[in-house]
Amino acid sequence: MVERYFCRLRACLAFALLTAFVGFSALAPARAGDAATLNVLGFSSDGAIFAFEEYGVQDGSGFPYANRFYIDTATDTFLPGSPIRKRIDDETASVAEARAQARAVGETTISDALLAANPGVLAGFNPITEIGADPFRMVVNPRPVNPPIDTPLEVRLTELPFLPTGSCEGIADQVAGFRLTQIDPEPGGTTRLLSEDDSVPASRGCPLGYAIGGIQTFFPDKADPVFAVLIAIRSFGFEGPDFRWMAVTAQMTP
Repeated sequence: MVERYFCRLRACLAFALLTAFVGFSALAPARAGDAATLNVLGFSSDGAIFAFEEYGVQDGSGFPYANRFYIDTATDTFLPGSPIRKRIDDETASVAEARAQARAVGETTISDALLAANPGVLAGFNPITEIGADPFRMVVNPRPVNPPIDTPLEVRLTELPFLPTGSCEGIADQVAGFRLTQIDPEPGGTTRLLSEDDSVPASRGCPLGYAIGGIQTFFPDKADPVFAVLIAIRSFGFEGPDFRWMAVTAQMTP
């Protein structure tokens, strides 16, 4: 779907690139890409699964879409059948319809009710509208306990440049991947690599950059605690940069 979408836009590259990289100019004061709404669905009771959805209206086409992601927290890999991507190619259709279609498929993996029963804790969150927050670093107390009883959880993101390939060639001089690390705040602590790109997956479109959007933690009753780092992807879009979401999961270190 991504490939067909970007190929269809090549005739509009000159104007779209101006909008994406120049931003708020007098030529296009009201144009903007679309920013997907993020909704954390929750965890399985043992913390083995983390799930979230994103949804919105696609810029350019006006088509509603909804995507769901089900992740094995131990391996940071998608469960079979995930991601689930639904787009209704009809401008009169609603986002609620697209979400319902994605939900119907997703509940064959795990029910929304079970996920909602184990929401975890949104320990930190910076929406894409946040201007003052550091997009590349977040430090949180994993649980809302005062005084804190846990070691602070700190993650840092580094953007990595890659040459564009496939449908991204000719759109930008480079696209962005990332490295995500967990920082041990204790003296002599070691850095833990959570994720590092060796290429940029086509599913991200043509990413221009990233930001740490949030950290969701979960402390199961009979299993090790886990967390998910929510990352906002800023990518090339038709009317301006689009924002989508992804997550990196891991077990907490003792």
